[in-house]
Amino acid sequence: MDIDGPWLLISLLVALPATFLLGWLASRIDLRQWRRVDRQAPKAYFKGLNLLLNEQTDKAIDAFIEAVQHDPDTSELHFALGNLFRRRGEFERAVRVHQHLLQRADLSAGDRERAQHALAQDFMKAGLFDRAEAAFRALDGTPFETEARLALLSLAERSRDWGAAVDVASMLEKAGAASFATRIAHYRCEQALEAEQRGDAQAASAMLVQAQAVAPQAARPLVQRAQQLARMGELNAAMAVWAELSQRDPASFVRLAGEYVDCALAAGRVDAATQTLAPLFALQPGIDLLHALAKLDSGGTMPRLMDLLREQPSLSAAIELLDTPRQTWPESARQSARDAVARAARPLQRYRCAACGFEAQRHFWQCPGCLGWDSFPQLRVEEL
Repeated sequence: MDIDGPWLLISLLVALPATFLLGWLASRIDLRQWRRVDRQAPKAYFKGLNLLLNEQTDKAIDAFIEAVQHDPDTSELHFALGNLFRRRGEFERAVRVHQHLLQRADLSAGDRERAQHALAQDFMKAGLFDRAEAAFRALDGTPFETEARLALLSLAERSRDWGAAVDVASMLEKAGAASFATRIAHYRCEQALEAEQRGDAQAASAMLVQAQAVAPQAARPLVQRAQQLARMGELNAAMAVWAELSQRDPASFVRLAGEYVDCALAAGRVDAATQTLAPLFALQPGIDLLHALAKLDSGGTMPRLMDLLREQPSLSAAIELLDTPRQTWPESARQSARDAVARAARPLQRYRCAACGFEAQRHFWQCPGCLGWDSFPQLRVEEL
């Protein structure tokens, strides 16, 4: 059927405005709906944020749950909710939130890695260490790789899997995270102890050699090597290691001076031990050196004890004096002991706020720290 030109023109003139009107109405309806949803979701979100800032965690969680219900596709709300659950110790709910995120097909690669990291933290906090380890290992090659490896290192230490700890620490060091030489040396020393418990002295020695190689300035490999040699009866070799330790780490050597003296006595090298320890005591008197020199019985204990009370008036030195017969005390002994006790008691002769821990030498009705009333107990710290 032929259509006249005028009728076609009239049809077009009617159809175009009608089409435009219908499109405009549809857009307005969609716009109103979008605005309505948009108003609801941010309102719940900001309400939750405000409650969180006011430390009302329970109400904040309820607000975020409401926001998620209004906009279930918003990943940020899920992350906020999952983190809140974890902070509250509701680890099962946190796991469910983050697992729901990982199941979404429309989640971006960055958010997927972020959800995997959050899930690993949930498992870690919940004490599900096997699942946490698997979750952290899934983060290799992601921006969370370093954090994941640090967590794996903590898990290895917790389970005392020293071989795994060495591997993870080595990877972290190669990646430039930090220097883990000292920690690797400790791991090797732990492996040496385990080898000794198995009766494998050769493996223990090898582990100590590796520990010393990775951290030449570390004290522990030398300490364990000297102790091992002494147990094996190789006393001269043990004395050489003790001498090396005294040069590299004098503080550790002083703390273990008693073991050094035991080795010297067994080796018949009393004079050498005296010549080593006496100058150290003169330079910096200490209770460990005092006990070590007492084993050697050189120069008498009382003069050194008085030097110790004068230089380091500690409770340990005062107890040492009280354990000696009164008739051997010099005239200044009583005053030295009193000074030592007074110095040790001074930090305890304070009042401590029960609310914030602020300490003061006198009692306050209102704490100067937290401004709380009646938060200072009536007794000093030493009397509680």
